[in-house]
Amino acid sequence: MRKKLLLLFVLVLSFGTILAACGSDKKESAGGGGNGDKPYEIKWYTIGTPQKDTEKVFEEVNKYTKEKINATVKMTQIDWGDYEQKMQVIISSGEPFDLGFTSGGNYIQDAQKGAFVALDDLLETDGKELKEALDPALIEGARIDGKLYGIPSNKEAARQTVYTFNKRLVDKYNFDITQVKMLEDLEPMLKVIKENEPGVTPIATFKAFLPYDYVITGELPFAFPLEGDTDHVINFFETDLTMQTYTTMHKYYQAGYVKSDAATSKDNWPMDVENWFVRMGDSQPYADLLWTRSAKYDVVSVPAEEPTTYNSSVTGAIQAISTTSKNPQMVMKFLNLLNTDPYLRNLVDKGIEGVHYEKNDDGTIKDLPARVENYNLPTYSLGNHFILYLYEEDPADKWDTFKEFNERAKPAPTLGFHFDSDPVRAEIASISNVSKEFFPSLATGSVDPEEYLPKFNQKLKEAGLDKVMEEIQKQYDEWKNKK
Repeated sequence: MRKKLLLLFVLVLSFGTILAACGSDKKESAGGGGNGDKPYEIKWYTIGTPQKDTEKVFEEVNKYTKEKINATVKMTQIDWGDYEQKMQVIISSGEPFDLGFTSGGNYIQDAQKGAFVALDDLLETDGKELKEALDPALIEGARIDGKLYGIPSNKEAARQTVYTFNKRLVDKYNFDITQVKMLEDLEPMLKVIKENEPGVTPIATFKAFLPYDYVITGELPFAFPLEGDTDHVINFFETDLTMQTYTTMHKYYQAGYVKSDAATSKDNWPMDVENWFVRMGDSQPYADLLWTRSAKYDVVSVPAEEPTTYNSSVTGAIQAISTTSKNPQMVMKFLNLLNTDPYLRNLVDKGIEGVHYEKNDDGTIKDLPARVENYNLPTYSLGNHFILYLYEEDPADKWDTFKEFNERAKPAPTLGFHFDSDPVRAEIASISNVSKEFFPSLATGSVDPEEYLPKFNQKLKEAGLDKVMEEIQKQYDEWKNKK
């Protein structure tokens, strides 16, 4: 009898323990630990120089997210020069994390190798408001093989390359920059600057702009034309336009308008040093106001192309959910909140009101010293721009103008097509090595294109150019037929 009672007692205890464990598992799994007593902690890696006040700001963030979705966020910033390499180590090692900033080729490659969660279903369940807020072009361009693997920052979806000038020098010499449509139109102005401004380099080193839809990067030869036959990949280094452009750059180099070490220089020509006349870069509405604020002197720009929505312009800033996340559903809830809730979006971006910025009576804001010194995050990387507070010097129609800019942009031929380079990995590696040898010198005008472009193209062919182009065309045709 004692043995039977003892056995019964053990069985009851065991059964109770199992029930308790099951109850605990259910409590944790209801929302993956986010709807139980203990908030789910979202581990977030993002780009940017680590800031002194990040912990202080995220104490406030976590009060809010805990109340709203029963989650907290641990954001770790990795500095600009280290970010890509460190994130590849994190992803390759299988280290668990929930959310990470990614962009461009890294986003495509990491998604293709299974590092990120496909988000289409989660958007329908836990990101409905986010999906409604996103520009459809961003979603379309960020899809890979028909699936969305990250949430693009909702901002300008298009790219518009511009010539940007030091306005003081434009005004001093009464230059009419509205007449600048192409590289050759700069020549009279560059000559004046060279002859009269000894402390100024006429061209802040840039690689000559060529208007193509690049398949991988602008340093590799594969592109689709933006006009004419837009359905066939070409080697744009063989075109007359490329020869003409590089010839002009070489002429400028010989005239001393470009620094002699342009091909090898690592100098990124920061705008806050007023030692340049003209530079090129990607723009957005009212970009000159931002650049002027940053430079602390006036700059002014004119377009080098019409706004066009490229894969590169829609994948330039993405937040992706890692496949190592224990609760993708909760991470999507956070992304939904971050991109649709003005209080949270501005708290993460601008810091704490009264500490890092202050509001004016009209709802605009101005930075306080603590933001500049202790909490200056890269706005472009964090999410939806259209719910950010305007600065007091911003135009009242800023976000409406952004939306108009996106609406009038034309889609590039390959928008939504992402080339899988695995079948020709060896050839692309060889072609990349050839490009590193020739491209910087040609694109900065440092060598004569009449001599070096034919050599470049011959070596590209020897490295496997034709095989790669056949593979690109094959994949593009398959993608377009499915589309």
